[in-house]
Amino acid sequence: MASDQPQKIAILSVYDKTGLLDLAKGLVKQNIRLLASGGTSKLIREAGFPVEDVSAITKAPEMLAGRVKTLHPAVHAGILARDLASDEKDLAEQNIDKVDYVICNLYPFKDTVAKINVTIPEAVEEIDIGGVTLIRAAAKNHSRVTILSDPNDYHDFLQELEKGEVPEKSKQLYALKAFTHTADYDSAISDFFRKKYAGDGLQQLALRYGTNPHQKPASAYMTDRPLPFKALNGSPGYVNLLDALNAWNLVKELSEALDFPAAASFKHVSPAGAAIGVPLSDVEKKVYMVEDIEGLESSGLAQAYARARGADRMSSFGDVIALSHEVDVPTAKIIGK
Repeated sequence: MASDQPQKIAILSVYDKTGLLDLAKGLVKQNIRLLASGGTSKLIREAGFPVEDVSAITKAPEMLAGRVKTLHPAVHAGILARDLASDEKDLAEQNIDKVDYVICNLYPFKDTVAKINVTIPEAVEEIDIGGVTLIRAAAKNHSRVTILSDPNDYHDFLQELEKGEVPEKSKQLYALKAFTHTADYDSAISDFFRKKYAGDGLQQLALRYGTNPHQKPASAYMTDRPLPFKALNGSPGYVNLLDALNAWNLVKELSEALDFPAAASFKHVSPAGAAIGVPLSDVEKKVYMVEDIEGLESSGLAQAYARARGADRMSSFGDVIALSHEVDVPTAKIIGK
């Protein structure tokens, strides 16, 4: 006996075609109508499975060399429609069918920009618009629509489909993966253009590595304003940057509170020593190994750094130095020892 339920619809638009034909076979087995775009439709059709181009519902051909395929109310109203009488009325008035499954993954932007000497036009061509819109629309309406953005999920999805409906928990997890997919994709795009348009220390600074040497590449960046510091030479690591930012706050507050030049020696985000510039006794000069520094008596900054570094000479080896004032000659000589 024929079912009075409308035939379910799946829209497929994938760059990574891994597992696509097995998925199409499983969908057809469940009597699901397949709508697909461009190369996705071509591959499914050549494999002998029934599939229609998305233009069957949009009534519009692909445009702009494939840049506009699925961006159409007939597609997105079908995806975003809820099980509400008002939504059903809108769909009926426009003769639009609901979409039940969306299978989509995105152009390989990360792979493209990882290539040596990639140009901005090359990167721009790999910015997916329609795919991201499909994924976000389906993920937003995941209480009704199943979104598959990862080919690794096809097998489990088909098994669920054979048992009946896709469980609510699975829809939630598929949606979470989809949102993560688009967030990661957009992050890669903004990171690329930040480097191109606001790099060189303006909004982004390349770091030697992250917390540990194996964490490469790494960078520090601001999303909406210039970096609050400038690297004059070299490439700091992430921990170096934390040392510098924390050490600077310490010496700034010390100097402002006590009205003396201040210095700090930082290692691993902790002060090995911090001090203000008060005169050194002859014994202290020997202990801090600065008795030969010419002009020491007249430089509060040099006295502060001598005390800070001398507080724990072993821990301060290879330290990050923070100074409250511009470096003078005596201070530079101590740093250079």
